[in-house]
Amino acid sequence: MARGLLYALAGAAMGAVAARAAHAAFTRNRPADLTSRWTRKNHRGEPVTLLEGPAFVAGSAAAAALAPGLPGRVRAAALLAGGGSGALGAYDDLYGTTASKGFKGHLTALARGEVTSGAVKILGIGATGLGAAALVSGGPLDTFVNGAVIAGAANLANLFDLRPGRAIKVGLLAGGPLLAASLLRDAPAAAALAAVPLGAAAALLPEDLGERAMLGDAGANALGALLGLAAVTRLGRPGRIAVLGGVAALTAASEKVSFTKVIAGNPVLNRIDMLGRRPAGPA
Repeated sequence: MARGLLYALAGAAMGAVAARAAHAAFTRNRPADLTSRWTRKNHRGEPVTLLEGPAFVAGSAAAAALAPGLPGRVRAAALLAGGGSGALGAYDDLYGTTASKGFKGHLTALARGEVTSGAVKILGIGATGLGAAALVSGGPLDTFVNGAVIAGAANLANLFDLRPGRAIKVGLLAGGPLLAASLLRDAPAAAALAAVPLGAAAALLPEDLGERAMLGDAGANALGALLGLAAVTRLGRPGRIAVLGGVAALTAASEKVSFTKVIAGNPVLNRIDMLGRRPAGPA
């Protein structure tokens, strides 16, 4: 357990330092036209930068490349899952439209022959998820299940990025037990893999809660994909199938139910959601 804890601390620290350094580099002295391309209005109608997302992708990628204890194939899978989903998310951030919304909306448009940026992202993240899964799986069935978990988790994390800090909080709540289980079962590589995105996300949480920046598709997709990868490398087949079922159920529910309304209507979830945020309502 001591070695696993050491690797986890190193991975988390590297992720945090790299993400903060990337965020500072991306947001310092940017040209006005570049800054405006990465600016969106949040739920209050206030402008925030989406550069937190690329900062997370760059920070977690740097940490995954350098963190001790990761086998070569796992390291490559992390770079593919996080970097690939982050790049596709950034494409949707910059060029996406609101003409089609949700998983169903993009696939329906694709069936009509209309290729939306969201459809490109869905298909691309599916491909990078399968590619990453192939690097850490033992056969075709495991590759399919693991790839679906990685891609599904990437999409699901993005569905929570609707209020300040929410996607990161969900990531920390989901990844924390996974990290703890890896430490308790003396799995140093799994602990390091889980710690990398958690450290990077935690380091950027103050910017997100302060409503100065947001993960956007780039950061949220990468966060979900890396946590999905951490899950499939740690869990047995029954656990991975259960995770896939949960991810699929929540994704399907999001087409019919507003997560924001559900969270606001539950006292416990709402308290967690509001922790560290400005009070709800107009500025």
